[in-house]
Parts: sequence; structure tokens; C-alpha cells
Amino acid sequence: MIVKKLRENMRWSQEHLAALSGLSLRTIQRVEAGNSASNETLKSLASVFEIDISKLTETITVIDKTTENWQRAPIWVTIGMWGIRKRSTAILIEKLCVLIGVLGFLAHVTIPKFTPLVVFWFSAYWLAVSIRWIDKEGFW
Repeated sequence: MIVKKLRENMRWSQEHLAALSGLSLRTIQRVEAGNSASNETLKSLASVFEIDISKLTETITVIDKTTENWQRAPIWVTIGMWGIRKRSTAILIEKLCVLIGVLGFLAHVTIPKFTPLVVFWFSAYWLAVSIRWIDKEGFW
């Protein structure tokens, strides 16, 4: 959900949003943590932000690399995500790297010139760790 991003854009505290929406602070915290929300909760939040309810259930899938949060990301994450902004793109590249790495590993037994393709296996691992780090930090 994008509640936290909307709240931060308005420069409101969680307490302020709770007061405006008529919800408890704990409910706001749960919604921002990604827990499911009732229709009544969504209606209250949509009313406060003056947006459609469907907007609240959208998932942020793009990294804004201009934010202060992104600037504090470790160098191994920024290198691993170089040129990638969407989570779906990162997952696709990760899967392709796994596939190429496995094929390279299997092929190197009969055709040694394919041995360098095993590097893609390690690239997939690097991407996987980077994606999970970004997920944990909530950058999407």
C-alpha cells in the first residue's frame, strides 16, 4: 500500500493521520506495515487523502533513485540495481541469470567454452540479495 508515502508527502505524522481519519494509531501503523485493511479503513484513508480507494491498494514497484533513502543504500545494492528501476524487471533479470548460469554449468561439462556462463549464477544471487535488501528497506 502507498499510505506511508502519501502521508509523508503531506508531511503528516501517523498520529495526525489517525486523528484526521478517525482511525487508531495502531491501525495506521498496521496499514503502513503492509497488513490488510478493512473496507471501512480504506474508505476513511481514501477520504482523507481525497483519492480513489483503488489507489490505496496499489503497490509501489518503482525505485525513486533520487530520494535520500536511496542515497544511503550500500554500494553493492546500487551496483546490483544499476539501470533497473522496477521490481518486476529485477525479478525477470534474476530469473534469466539463474537460467543462463545453470545452462552454462550443465554445458561446461561437454563444451568447456561455456564455463564463463556460470558467472550468471553468481549475478543472480547478487540480484536476489539486492532485491531482498530493497524489499526490507521498503524502497519499492
